[in-house]
Amino acid sequence: MTERTRGDADELYQATIVDHDRAPRNTGALIDATHHATIDNPLCGDVVTVHARIADGVVRDLRFEGRGCALSRAAASIMTTMVRERSTDDARRLAAAFEHFVQAPPDAAVPDDLGELHAFAGVRRFRSRRVCATLGFRALLAAIDRGT
Repeated sequence: MTERTRGDADELYQATIVDHDRAPRNTGALIDATHHATIDNPLCGDVVTVHARIADGVVRDLRFEGRGCALSRAAASIMTTMVRERSTDDARRLAAAFEHFVQAPPDAAVPDDLGELHAFAGVRRFRSRRVCATLGFRALLAAIDRGT
């Protein structure tokens, strides 16, 4: 097996972002949502609304509606696939880990537990795009905190 080059990894990650942007998972309103929140990025106009059904401290179902760049839509899509059926405490930990990941220097180690969120490693080189990538998680945390 050959070692992957940085260019290969960047291409793979870019493909993940494009896939989730073009065919986002878990989009639209959630009829029986118990929690929801909308967060926007006033610098670029991105808006993400998260609808969640939370019962007994577990995110039972999760959907999002988003308008904006590929990064915000793809990150919200990936977030919904990773958070469903996890506890709200686990969701908070994942959100914190992802926030820490995108704020880290570009050459910092990549944690093993981020799954497809590794695709956003390139965002670390562009401070203005970090908010785009974390918008979905910020909306999720606001939804958990506020309820409906």
